[in-house]
Amino acid sequence: MDEPRWLDEREDRAWRGYRRMRRLLDLELARELTQGAGLSEPDYDVLSDLSETPDQRLRLSELADRMLWSRSRLSHHISRMQQRGLVTREECATDGRGSIVVLTPAGRRAIEAAAPGHVAAVRRHLIDLLTAEEIAALGALTHRVVDHLTDRAATEA
Repeated sequence: MDEPRWLDEREDRAWRGYRRMRRLLDLELARELTQGAGLSEPDYDVLSDLSETPDQRLRLSELADRMLWSRSRLSHHISRMQQRGLVTREECATDGRGSIVVLTPAGRRAIEAAAPGHVAAVRRHLIDLLTAEEIAALGALTHRVVDHLTDRAATEA
């Protein structure tokens, strides 16, 4: 077994800073979303993903893949959102086992009401703290890591 490549001081500082920032940012954005719109982060993710599709519907399996959730976990969450009138579920015409999640008018109103405050919070707690160069660097590094992890997952599947 190879000897571990321990992080040097600079790398360790960057790694720990990223982890702390991510936890604090996620916590604050979730808190503001819940207080301002009465939505959880998963609610917002479901509603925003649905609202961005042409027909405002997605297969449950595709939505689960986008959210990196199991189908079972998302199915339970969708059931709770259905009870609140935010989404409905339809059977998939081409696959009797699949289902389609559909944005309701109440769900559309909820995401339209939540989006301005959520975007303002993202700006306030991240985007507006960065220079144009830092935003470009953040975009480049996040896409590089996402591409690496996506490629790896695809080769392991």
